Amino acid sequence: MKTILLLHGALGAAKQLDPLSELLKNDFEVHCLEFEGHGQTPSEKPFSIDGFVDNLKDYLDEKNLRNIIVFGYSMGGYVALKLAARNPDYFEKIITLGTKFHWTAEAAEKEVQYLIPEKIEVKLPAYAAMLEGLHRASSWKTMMQKTADMMLRLGNGEATSDELFKQIVVPCCLCLGDKDQMVSRDETLRITKLISNAEFELLEDTVHPIDRVDVARLAALIIKKS
Repeated sequence: MKTILLLHGALGAAKQLDPLSELLKNDFEVHCLEFEGHGQTPSEKPFSIDGFVDNLKDYLDEKNLRNIIVFGYSMGGYVALKLAARNPDYFEKIITLGTKFHWTAEAAEKEVQYLIPEKIEVKLPAYAAMLEGLHRASSWKTMMQKTADMMLRLGNGEATSDELFKQIVVPCCLCLGDKDQMVSRDETLRITKLISNAEFELLEDTVHPIDRVDVARLAALIIKKS
């Protein structure tokens, strides 16, 4: 049986991937990593993609996992791809969904406008309550501010370079929902072309938030692509 590791996105936690894990358990040995500072995993450090890459590498080494399949949602896909450029032996294949690749100062500024806790509490109280319940290790407001700071740094020079994407030799499938309002088709296709062994998959009638994705259809796609 093949092994698959599931990686959550920004503002997310391992628990969000439980429904997907349940649908994959008959076909894979399923692992799910929670990045530090999210969910039940405490951290006092600032957020950074390199820090999350270290989380991933440490987990793979601790569990002695090699040549595995990874499904990375949003930020989780970004983290997996960056590690794959440096350490391809960890991976058999990487499948991403809704991973944002286009980071400029303007793009980052646009994204962080949606990451203001005080506005969320007023305009989206149900979402604020969900985040509070999901993130028990630290305040969701702190987690959100750390995420915003990380995004601004991505837009100001910390984003993964084209040259690094070109170094990836691991087979990849970069998936995008056709109704994703955060990630564009153009940016996903551009990175698909940079990676030597990558394909693009468009999911019909699919938005960005993982809790609104058809999990059964996603699980079937992962099984097919693996």
